[in-house]
Formats: sequence, C-alpha cells, structure tokens
Amino acid sequence: MAYEVFASVYDALMADVDYRRWAKYILELARQNEVSIARAVDCACGTGSMTIALAKNNIQITGVDISAEMLRIAEEKSRSYGLRVPFVKQDMRKFALHRPVDAVFCACDGVNYLTRPSDVQAFLRCAYRALRPGGGLFFDLSSVHKLANCLGDRCLGRDDEAISYIWQNHYDKNTRMLQMDLTFFVKESGGMYRRFQETHFQKAHQTDEMVRWLSEAAFQTVGVFGDQTFENPRQEEERIHFVAIRG
Repeated sequence: MAYEVFASVYDALMADVDYRRWAKYILELARQNEVSIARAVDCACGTGSMTIALAKNNIQITGVDISAEMLRIAEEKSRSYGLRVPFVKQDMRKFALHRPVDAVFCACDGVNYLTRPSDVQAFLRCAYRALRPGGGLFFDLSSVHKLANCLGDRCLGRDDEAISYIWQNHYDKNTRMLQMDLTFFVKESGGMYRRFQETHFQKAHQTDEMVRWLSEAAFQTVGVFGDQTFENPRQEEERIHFVAIRG
C-alpha cells in the first residue's frame, strides 16, 4: 500500500466526515461500558483527524500508523490545534506500548485494510496486550453489505477544480475482497495537474467471525452496534461498531 501520495489528498476526500460527532459516539460507548479513559492509542490514525477529536476530550492519546507521510500531516495538524499528540510509525499488526492504556481505538475502515484473518487476529492480540484490565477496544468495519453492494463493481468519480478522481471498484464475492483502483488529478501551482494512481484493498469481514476472533483473543465482553447507534446492526447497515473489554 503506497500511502505517501494518497496522504496529500486524504483530508480533502474525507472533508464531509464529522469526526467530532464520531468521537463523541465512541466515548459514549466507553461510558456505557464503564471504561474510564485517560490514556489511549489510536491505531491506523492516518492524518490524525480522529486522534485529534479524541485528544480534545482531555485524553492523553498516541496515534499509530504505518505511513510516515500520513503521520507527518497528522503532526502538523495537531500542532495547528495547539495539541501535543505523539504520532508513532508502527504496523497495527505488531504495535507495542511502553505501558498499558485505557482504550485502543481504530476507526474509519482500519480493520478492513487487514485483509487476512491472521492480520486481524494479530491486531486483536496486540490490542489486548496494550490494554489494562477493564480497558476497552473500540473499532468499526465497513460492512459486507457496503463493500459488496454500495461500493462493489461501481465506478465513482469527482470533478473538482482542486482534486478530481476516477474510482473503479471490483468486488469478489468468493473472497469478500474489494479492489479499489483510484486515479487522481491534483491541481498544482501554475495551473497544471499532477496525475497519480493507487490500488487499495479492503476485506469485508463478517460480524460473527469478528466476534469469534475477539473471543479467541481473550476479550470477555463484546458489543456490536449499528452505525453510531446503540442498537443491533440492521441487515443493510453500512458501518458496524465493536466494543470489546479486557477482563
């Protein structure tokens, strides 16, 4: 996965996401599960938008991502808000902390980018080890329905003066793998456009297998919710939230 160029356009593509509301929802899930959060880690933090939204709630948080360029942007953004958030380059399948935290977060498809069961299981084991007893893991998935029916085998596009793109998807029903081929046209100084291409892969993990993997990783309490709700996911839910507690 080459995130270095993609990082430069990521925030523009995600401009309609309300990270403040999303963070508030996650913290309410924590409150309802009696997880008091003072220290946390945000895995697959990208350019740090969710990390910063959580940090604004008086949480001492560290952002972790595999992309140095994403982290560079996250650090600049954090400083612009007057925050001192440490951002660390680590693979979420292998991340390790110096001391336990109250919560591990992973938002906005981070786990979908783990395309092999062994990769997901490795992340869950790392999250368990990173948590104090009674701490919580909070993450979400784009659902099978979303990847198969909302994104799968579709061509999407955006025609904007600053950034335009063509987004061609292919979904394999047998492997539940979504391949996203993206071509970007980014306007630079002088009015010229720079063209670059990237291919991304996401796996449509099933809810029941995720619950099983959480149990196998020794998490004792698992809650599964619809997109920013406190109810069970609907059949055509596009995003599913998970809460898992370390005993």
